[in-house]
Amino acid sequence: MIDIAKEIGATSRHVARQHTEDGEIVAVTMERLYAADGPDVWQAITDPDRVRRWFLPLTGDLREGGNFQLEGHAGGDILTCEPPRHLVVTFGGESSIVDVALSADGEQTLLKLIHSVPLELAGGAAGALYVGPGWDGALLGIALHLAGEVTDDPVAAANSPDVQNFNLSSINEWIAVIEASGAAGPDEISAARQASLAQFAPDLVRPD
Repeated sequence: MIDIAKEIGATSRHVARQHTEDGEIVAVTMERLYAADGPDVWQAITDPDRVRRWFLPLTGDLREGGNFQLEGHAGGDILTCEPPRHLVVTFGGESSIVDVALSADGEQTLLKLIHSVPLELAGGAAGALYVGPGWDGALLGIALHLAGEVTDDPVAAANSPDVQNFNLSSINEWIAVIEASGAAGPDEISAARQASLAQFAPDLVRPD
């Protein structure tokens, strides 16, 4: 069983609308500490043999300037690859950017993930509900993997009642973060919540 309160509390979350040279973006930022050194965490998120143990099969030309594909999921280009501390990729589209930085924090490693997309693609700050819970699940998967927990089928585990309940708590956390940001209205949040529930906790969705 997942200690949902503990795992949800292990990650910090932030969402903001930002102005850049290329226009306005919505950026989701998450941070989590892992009880492992930087090279171990780096390998856990980049080595195909390890990624498939907690997430999905990973293939591609896995180097800076190359590309990657997660089986049945997103793929993209590898823009920056500086082992064992910095990875930047496109994720499902050239304007969807995921930036992962690892830094030492005592005997632990801090993972900071920023996923940014153009405002028109995100549909507003409430768009954090389309990706935030998914990244929460990924950060949880990394934590369980680093702790030595093994699953024969990560996809089945991700759809289990236990993880769906974790996802429900994640959705609620993201709603609170979006509301606190003041960057989205109630109608936007409500619509994004329904879509997020259908994606990340489909067995827990109740008809209105």
